[in-house]
Amino acid sequence: MNWMKYRLVYFLISTFAIGIGIFGLIKWGLLFGVDFKGGAIIEYLLPREISTEEATRAIENNGVSVTSIQRTETSYLIKVPPISGDEKDRIFAALENIAGGKPEELRFENVGPSIGPDLIKKTFWAMGIAAISILFWVAIQFKSLKFGISAILAMTHDSLVLVGSFSLLGHFFGAEVDFLFVTAALTVLSFSVHDTIVVYDRIRESQRKYGGELIDLVNRAVTETMVRSLNNSFTIIFMLVALVLLGGSTIKWFAIALLIGTISGTYSSPFVAVPVLVTWDELQKKEAKELKFSKSP
Repeated sequence: MNWMKYRLVYFLISTFAIGIGIFGLIKWGLLFGVDFKGGAIIEYLLPREISTEEATRAIENNGVSVTSIQRTETSYLIKVPPISGDEKDRIFAALENIAGGKPEELRFENVGPSIGPDLIKKTFWAMGIAAISILFWVAIQFKSLKFGISAILAMTHDSLVLVGSFSLLGHFFGAEVDFLFVTAALTVLSFSVHDTIVVYDRIRESQRKYGGELIDLVNRAVTETMVRSLNNSFTIIFMLVALVLLGGSTIKWFAIALLIGTISGTYSSPFVAVPVLVTWDELQKKEAKELKFSKSP
């Protein structure tokens, strides 16, 4: 199948996905959670067991915003933005109403942001160093800088799609960016590069076996790896969908971040990294041909 025939369509889809995300970032930004902004942590022991969704709904109906509620074996750990004494009383009243008795307060403390500016700066430095290392490693393995740069562009594509998606989800559905989101973003980067290298490796094998033009090798490689890539991705997607539906509010947005990243990474390997590689190769050949023609008498 001639996959590269539709390169322009792939680029337009990616441009649209990234563009709408950038629009969301510029207009609304990201909704940062307690890990970035700080807030309050309250731990209660309740007379009876209730679901975290039920507790969240009851507290928010009382006019208090909830960041997350975690249920342990014996208690409920509630994270909220900085609150006043009146809001704390409203949380207590909401839990008392749905639990059928007075909650026992085990802990209450105001916390500062656990992810400070220095940690954010170090994270970006680490990502930059990792990206440069991946670029050179791929370039050395495949004996061309084009392969390394194309892989990094696909990785950047997935990062922009994920961050842009969360700006929209934050505005419309209240999705917060917290420490789990950072974890998901780093996981997505590794998944994206891994899938791209699988396609690149098949291109290299085809080059050794058959030779010929890069675009023909690429079409063969994408065809041969497509089923394997989809099967691998669907096993991950099914698990993540189950986590989104059944995992509870605590890890819901973490699972959604991984789900978006998995879908984007599955798409970007054959339809971003490879088309960029082919387009770059064709432009180089065209430039070399024009240069040769201009030098000829």
